[in-house]
Amino acid sequence: MKVLIVIVCYKAVDLTIDCLRSLEPEIATVPGTKVAVCENGTGPDAVAQIEKAIETNGWSDWIELTAIHPNRGFTGGNNAILDPAVASDDPPEYFLLLNADTIVRPGALKQLVDAADADPAVGIIGPRLEAEDGSPQVSCFRFHNPLSELIQSACTGPVTRLLEQRDVVLGIPDSPVDVQWLSFACALVRREVLQQIGTFDEGYFLYFDDPDLCRRAHRAGWRMRYWPYARVMHLCGQSNPLVDLEKLKKRRPSYYYVSRTRYFAKYYGRTGLLAANALWNIGRLVSLTRETLGRKRPHLCKQEWRDIWTNFWSPLRMPDAQQKAQWR
Repeated sequence: MKVLIVIVCYKAVDLTIDCLRSLEPEIATVPGTKVAVCENGTGPDAVAQIEKAIETNGWSDWIELTAIHPNRGFTGGNNAILDPAVASDDPPEYFLLLNADTIVRPGALKQLVDAADADPAVGIIGPRLEAEDGSPQVSCFRFHNPLSELIQSACTGPVTRLLEQRDVVLGIPDSPVDVQWLSFACALVRREVLQQIGTFDEGYFLYFDDPDLCRRAHRAGWRMRYWPYARVMHLCGQSNPLVDLEKLKKRRPSYYYVSRTRYFAKYYGRTGLLAANALWNIGRLVSLTRETLGRKRPHLCKQEWRDIWTNFWSPLRMPDAQQKAQWR
């Protein structure tokens, strides 16, 4: 097998079927491509709907459906496919991690595979993500770091400019470029990367999983590359309510902060986590002062000053079944 495309579906049946429909003409462009869909605990009705779509459209020769229960989050849903595939006697050469809320533009799959084939040092390669109107979305980044927390909470031009090299967001390059991490709304991962560093860390239920895996790959000597000649439409937020919560400045679910805490403790230690939280609060003083003076609109979610301390005393503890049940 050349490519195994992995799609995780949770309460996103219609989006998943639309994504599969966009993949249908792409399969023939890269011989040896298959698709694995993980129905991640939505329920029997969702499984039946996807099975019916596969049968009705004649997709059964290139799609395999796996149903798991309960919902294991983004990481667990992907690992349900990745773990057995990576450990098999004949694993695929590449894995394309693809969100259910995406539409693959014509030629994108071949563009990514050809680019990866051309440079064996590249372990993960991602496309240009774009909205329905074709406008580009930010999809390549620097690693999160304590100073980036100050930038994010301050959200103030002079602070951002002063610490530009520590900002997470890289902008939207017009040409291929190596980056520190890529959005896993769509990312092609080389087999050898997962064989060397392992699959997703399931301590992240959702969020911070993509910078974590890219950081592990980077430490192992692999390069991450943004490839804008491949284009994928990303209906951002339609398969996850967090985007809408952020727009409305409502409180984020706790799994976001569990993942944030895990990431900073894993890569910067307890001291680094403390520094990240302290710098976040310094940035918050900046933004709060400007809001009080009427020079800035609020941009942070409710209770964020409190929620950033989630799991501080046990930052690397794996979520238990009861905790995960609250997130479903």
